[in-house]
Amino acid sequence: MNSEQLEKYTSAITLSDMEIFVFPELMYSLVLADIMSPIIWQWRQMECFKKLEGKSSYKKLMRLKQFVMDEYEFNLDLETWGLTSKAKELKRFEKFISSDDIAKSNALFGYHGDKYYFDVDIRRHFGLDKYDSDIIPYWKTETVEAMDAFRHKTGYTKRAGECISLAALYVAAAFIVCGVPLEDIYMILTPLHSQNFIDIQDGVLTNNRRLVTKTMWFNGTAISNKAQRALRNENVTIIAHSSGYVHCMYDDATIDRKAYQHFTRQLGSYLSTELTLSVFASFLRSNRDYQKFFQVCRECRGQAQFLEAEVLFHYEHSSNYRIADRTHEKLLAEVSDEDFVPYQLPGRIRCDELEEFIKKQKVDVRNSQGRTALRKYIEPVISDAQRFVDELADFVHTEAKLPALDKNFIPANPIQIHVDQSREQIIDYLQQLRGSNSTADLAFYAYRDMETCDWAPFIKAAIERNPVSIQIVDSMSAEEVHTWLEQMNNISIYDGKHLAQPDEVANYKTGDGLEKAFLLANVIRQRDPEQDIKITVDNNSVIVREKHEYRFVSAKDLGKQIRISATGAVTIAG
Repeated sequence: MNSEQLEKYTSAITLSDMEIFVFPELMYSLVLADIMSPIIWQWRQMECFKKLEGKSSYKKLMRLKQFVMDEYEFNLDLETWGLTSKAKELKRFEKFISSDDIAKSNALFGYHGDKYYFDVDIRRHFGLDKYDSDIIPYWKTETVEAMDAFRHKTGYTKRAGECISLAALYVAAAFIVCGVPLEDIYMILTPLHSQNFIDIQDGVLTNNRRLVTKTMWFNGTAISNKAQRALRNENVTIIAHSSGYVHCMYDDATIDRKAYQHFTRQLGSYLSTELTLSVFASFLRSNRDYQKFFQVCRECRGQAQFLEAEVLFHYEHSSNYRIADRTHEKLLAEVSDEDFVPYQLPGRIRCDELEEFIKKQKVDVRNSQGRTALRKYIEPVISDAQRFVDELADFVHTEAKLPALDKNFIPANPIQIHVDQSREQIIDYLQQLRGSNSTADLAFYAYRDMETCDWAPFIKAAIERNPVSIQIVDSMSAEEVHTWLEQMNNISIYDGKHLAQPDEVANYKTGDGLEKAFLLANVIRQRDPEQDIKITVDNNSVIVREKHEYRFVSAKDLGKQIRISATGAVTIAG
């Protein structure tokens, strides 16, 4: 590999937020690594999924959501994978992208988002505000193995992962467990978030551990409002798909043009809805200050009775029933008779009359004619009617800020795996594709397949980008580090001939002897960079040599002779 190739391939090992931004094909490489892993395939044998055999993909997807909610935590500890520096990272990637472009689109390098994010102080919300100097966290993405291993980390009782990890997990699980074709799943990355659009029924959006249907998107609840933040307020940096990717800053795109056009149409449809009384009620649910301008009317024994809208929303908050849907009458039945009055409330618009107006006039607030008609209707009651209508229009229609369609679409060899294939068939197919598809090739590096991959990227990552293991053993001598490692469980979080990085061993306090050897080598090199290090891997025996010799036992059944020179050059034989 030349230096630029090595940078990309070693990035497939560590998968930081920055690395995926610079090398967007890595996003789908992580998905493929998760698909190759045996972990998600084992879910298919669980009773909760087996009993759904023969059911629709949508029904399985809803069950998958509950499984992910129950089994995984959202990890927002930015220092899980240690710290680095802006200068160091910018230097790494200066051949690929300018520092100014990075600052425009990366949260760790100055990006703050639009006015909304300034208003809610989003950097403080995510804990980014304390990184106001050159020091920044490694915002790394986890494989499914690393996500599952969080159960071993102090302070965690469940599996866990950050948003990109969860997005990749959802793609792999939707494909393996729910039978959703990869062609129907589009990954959406923004500077502060990662989610997926699944083109099934009216569309489903993944949002960390949750799923958001189109109905949920427009229900006006606090959870749905939070799920909307990224697509409402951020520029989309990358769309990743089985056919390729499109990047906001790169002129070339490898995603299939027709697939990208189809995605933009489907996402646009998902993000837009017609104005109905139910949608209007959701808008009021989301904008409480406007509830005081409306009243609800019901008929009781032939007489009209009226109720303040905010009172009904108060009842709804603690009820299983909802305003303006099929359970509306049941909700009204829960309201105390004392809250109704026998006369129309002054200074309030009747919701039943508003519904009639919307239907009769066919009001569509997505166009100027519809907005004008509604503004004139509500002006007698709402003084700032224009603002009200503008906010309502924004509620019913979101225009996602996607990468432009005027890219240079380069035909690529797409990933074509199918839901009826076995894990073994998929791995064999991807192996055959490696020579013609870099995403497939990089997937084996993300999966840490040391039997078929060049070891140089793994070793480079192990000795350059694993600060947690350095920090944890800061007060120990090399001999004490060796003793500490030997006292750990000798079990890798990866199956077969796949290896964990030093910081994964350090965080989860478990690892194969070969993985422990790389952790020790990382510590020795950081403390004495002038010292040559030799690692001998001979099936179950691993020896680390510098001034002293340290032995470990491995079950990985690998063989290599590795030398890390004082200059950082890595020589590998065997």
